[in-house]
Amino acid sequence: MSATPGRRERKKAATRQALADAALKLFLEHGYDNVTIREIADTVDVSTTTLLKYFPSKEALVFDEDAEQETRLVAAVLDRPEGTSVPQALRACITRARISAGDSDARFADFVRLVNDTPALAQYAQRMWMRHEDALAHAIAQATGAAPGDYRPAALAHFALEAASFAQRATDPHQAADAAFALLEHGWTTTPARRP
Repeated sequence: MSATPGRRERKKAATRQALADAALKLFLEHGYDNVTIREIADTVDVSTTTLLKYFPSKEALVFDEDAEQETRLVAAVLDRPEGTSVPQALRACITRARISAGDSDARFADFVRLVNDTPALAQYAQRMWMRHEDALAHAIAQATGAAPGDYRPAALAHFALEAASFAQRATDPHQAADAAFALLEHGWTTTPARRP
């Protein structure tokens, strides 16, 4: 049984959430490059020093679910239903988290557009996303009983995470995700036509 957070922890969590919400609102309204850390802190009525205790950089204000993402990815592999392959489980998890969320949530679609249209955020997002590679590789190795030194779990983790970024940049993200994960599931089965 987990203990209920105390008043201080609740206040800290509320301040963190208020800062993240204010930052996203200001970034969407004015553009990422046109908003300063001081403006975000002022909106929540805290000092810039306080803001930087919660978020070490301006980019970090946009991405506040990093630990939850890693937990979801690992759980998708370890808790997948019987008969579901690791690539199938990862495709479902990644599509839900990175692609389909924007289909019904306009705010998430605006968030994705902000990230994709802001080079600093796009690069930061990619670095953050790829930080899950080791934990995901470990989960894949554990789930499949891979022997030590087997590079396949690490390769699958790497390419599954890259597939999410590939799909997000595509004109049709769902079709791109289908193609990428089919390749991860079945390998390259078609011989490309030779050029003359």
